[in-house]
Amino acid sequence: MSLSIPVSPFQGDAELPAHADVVVIGGGIIGINTALTLAERGVSVAVVEKGVIGGEQSARNWGWTRQMGRDPAEIPLTMASLRLWSQMNERTGEETGWRRTGITYLCYNKRDMEIWGGWYEKGKAYGLNSEMLTGAQTEALLPGSSGGLIGGLHTPSDGRAEPALATVAMANAARRAGAHILTQCAARGVERSAGRISAVVTERGRITCSSVVLAGGVWSRLFAGNMGIDFPQLKVMGTVARVTGIEGISDMPVGAGDFAYRKRLDGDYSVALRNANIANIVPDSFRLFAEYMPSFIQTWREIKLRVGKSFVDELVMPRSWQLDEKTAFEMIRTLDPLPTKSFNRKALANLARAYPAFAKARVVNEWAGMMDVTPDAVPVISDVPSTPGFFIASGFSGHGFGIGPGAGHLMADIVMGGDKLVDPAPFNISRLRPKLAIAA
Repeated sequence: MSLSIPVSPFQGDAELPAHADVVVIGGGIIGINTALTLAERGVSVAVVEKGVIGGEQSARNWGWTRQMGRDPAEIPLTMASLRLWSQMNERTGEETGWRRTGITYLCYNKRDMEIWGGWYEKGKAYGLNSEMLTGAQTEALLPGSSGGLIGGLHTPSDGRAEPALATVAMANAARRAGAHILTQCAARGVERSAGRISAVVTERGRITCSSVVLAGGVWSRLFAGNMGIDFPQLKVMGTVARVTGIEGISDMPVGAGDFAYRKRLDGDYSVALRNANIANIVPDSFRLFAEYMPSFIQTWREIKLRVGKSFVDELVMPRSWQLDEKTAFEMIRTLDPLPTKSFNRKALANLARAYPAFAKARVVNEWAGMMDVTPDAVPVISDVPSTPGFFIASGFSGHGFGIGPGAGHLMADIVMGGDKLVDPAPFNISRLRPKLAIAA
């Protein structure tokens, strides 16, 4: 299958291992970093990916690695993750595209200043080196503006990386550290012995194990549901474009109320219409309506609801199956949704007004990706005590690329039961599903 966005090639292992201490389901940035951390510690680990490494949202995001603007619950993890990003090229021995460029959010009105000024105070409480700038300071930092800026929130320690390169570089490093990594190999389910995880069954055979990490992105709810675990998660689609022909614009990723851009390693720019995502109405939208309504009330301006073919597709998609049956994971190897091109056109128009250099931009490519979103937009990185040996790292709500190294490190810590990178309590499944936090 030819994807709408290029991803670095990766050849999965030819043979399925008979055993691994830990099986990670999902070859995105979260699952790969979990495997990399475990393998570096000498743990036997296998990753099973239904499609290609980093083929879904891990390769389709904006490429920002930011700390600022996060939910306060995530700030310690994002700060730890940036430290890991800063070492990633050396750690993997490959180019991930990571550069410490800083990131800036622009303020054009009083509301912007109130929002980012309020967040600045939250970040300062954690020791984050963000700065609130005046309009003149912001224009000096980011030359080429057409004016109108009254301020900005700037974090010099933030950076950017290349989504199409990073996860594959990490996967190569995990393999060199001893991990088995299998592609085109969908996990169908798990087996238990005396109530505890004992194996993962894949389309290519069975891997015995004592622990399983589900890092399946938007597929996590479906997989967990077949195990009898009601994991609350919905999909939200974002659209991005790659544009060329831009000169005189900062290397720093920049966001405003109605646009965002990032300079790429190849010299082009990735652009998007900020605060404009699509939520397809599907059967799960009704099943989880009450849980998501408080968040929707707060963010309704940023979400466009849409009814379409996906409702019927998910309505007829089997929600339970036997482990010898072909699954949806084998029928849909990689989600490759059509982009909302009107969003990109609007983003470029907004950019051209703010930074005239973008008036010359030519679109090279456009794509979309599906984000896995929890009701409170904070991920779950947790054991599931009701199913001993089972762990979930999912629901990253569009933040997974930036916090991927830290999230994978924390997940490995939780699996091994030792010291933790940061306090894992904010990410425990108990906040969303108290019953799952009760030991079997």
